[in-house]
Amino acid sequence: MTTPDFIYLASQSPRRRQLLDQLGVRHELLVPAPGAEADAAEALEAVLAGELPAAYVQRVTALKLQAARARLKARGLPPAPILCSDTTVAIGRRILGKPADAAESRAMLRALSGRSHRVLTAVAVGTARRTLAALSVSAVRFAPLDAALIDAYIASGQPFGKAGGYAIQSQLAGWIPQVRGSYSAIMGLPLFETAQLLRQARVRF
Repeated sequence: MTTPDFIYLASQSPRRRQLLDQLGVRHELLVPAPGAEADAAEALEAVLAGELPAAYVQRVTALKLQAARARLKARGLPPAPILCSDTTVAIGRRILGKPADAAESRAMLRALSGRSHRVLTAVAVGTARRTLAALSVSAVRFAPLDAALIDAYIASGQPFGKAGGYAIQSQLAGWIPQVRGSYSAIMGLPLFETAQLLRQARVRF
């Protein structure tokens, strides 16, 4: 059996690329082309009625992997394992996705202020013959965030494109007194689980 020495990363997240580099995993991007393909990829993140956070993040990750497999075939690229991941933030059963605008960002940050929430990150590795998957669940507690801080953070542009409207590696880390779980998963890719899946897929790194 051939041992692959690189993978495809089906994500445009620079944080996931950084985390794979940290593991020493060679990777190439396998992302949607601008236009209709990108729009279809964005539509995969729609939440179904009554869907629970864990079910949501695992379903979206599986759909992203399915789309990436089709992309690989359509582009005639050399075979290699594909890694997909998705992160969501949840307060109880409520899913906080990526804010669409400043008003939604403000509402999310107000909801997170002074309380704990969960960060769920699903990861999947697809080979020609099988799919390997894992789920990481962490807890993050925010100190109270005042209106001026929230407004300044929104003005920086950092909430956009991030589940829950924040990045743990941003200046908001100064208002996070407690984290339980995987810091890398909160960033976007659980390194322990990812390494386990890649070893199962016989990826060399």
